Amino acid sequence: MKLSYQPYRLKFKKPGGTSRGVLFEKLTYLIRLQLFDGSETEFFGESGLFKGLSAEDHPGYEQKLIAACEIFNESGSIDLKKLNEFPSIQFGVEQILKQLKNFQGKKTDDDFNPILFPSKFTEGKDGIKINGLIWMGEVDFMKSQIKEKLKQNFTCLKLKIGVNWNEEKEILKSLRNEFSESELELRVDANGGFSFEQSQTVLNELAELKIHSIEQPIKAGQVQETAKLCETTPTPIALDEELIGVFYPEEKKKLLEAIKPQYIILKPSLIGGWQGSEEWISVAERQNTGWGITSALESNIGLNAIAQWAYTLNNPMPQGLGTGSLFENNFHSRLKLQNDQLYFL
Repeated sequence: MKLSYQPYRLKFKKPGGTSRGVLFEKLTYLIRLQLFDGSETEFFGESGLFKGLSAEDHPGYEQKLIAACEIFNESGSIDLKKLNEFPSIQFGVEQILKQLKNFQGKKTDDDFNPILFPSKFTEGKDGIKINGLIWMGEVDFMKSQIKEKLKQNFTCLKLKIGVNWNEEKEILKSLRNEFSESELELRVDANGGFSFEQSQTVLNELAELKIHSIEQPIKAGQVQETAKLCETTPTPIALDEELIGVFYPEEKKKLLEAIKPQYIILKPSLIGGWQGSEEWISVAERQNTGWGITSALESNIGLNAIAQWAYTLNNPMPQGLGTGSLFENNFHSRLKLQNDQLYFL
């Protein structure tokens, strides 16, 4: 067996706007395991480094990838705990180990869409309800995205906000005037775009519009301020970026006990894959904090791994998954959208 990696740049069909800036491409890393079994069997995983956001975004990243491959090639395995502080590498290797464990000696016909967690989902008999993501941009651009999602019969939309709140608020108002809370669930994601002072006003205005929740209203790292907001907010708050860089179970427990958020949003590529995410879920459920799964601009390789696992968790909330349609050079995917349900077909 030989484990190796290669960088891959995903190119957006249209620029993706957030309060952190506009994205034109997304660097990711493909993990490849070759089995010298005479059948040219290969397994692929994805280490979805997120430049400017991942805790491991520093010069030592590729050196760690090289070291992980060397350890695996010498011993035939690797302890995932030794990759705790490199969560996307941890997730990429985790995908490989899962495929190796499942391997029955028969080469798959589709290397990029392996069945990792057999279920009604992978049999094509059941789907995952997802939210429709609305990227930030000019008002007309956001409205066109909303129109398209509503046409596709989405009943839950998540809007990126935090650049021009007055305009963003008007968009939310128009949606709420047209659709009641029971007809259309609205979520927003600020990506830390508001100040502590501004967010207090925003939270009240969101409550008036019956918004389901807001992700990361202020920048991560402001634990006391975020705790104050969560204690008094009329609009449920979900932690997202706040979870990044918190690697160990005791640290996770300490953070959630300090802030007491209403929700946490789990991005496996940023928090240690399935294993790291399940640690967060365990802590959250002990203190009655809600949780949801979302992707973080992975290619279809990583998205497939997240979706199959997410289905096994039986969370009835709409999840933050997609079909990889944002990128012009993505890999073939069996993930297909039918209305607001994601299927593996």
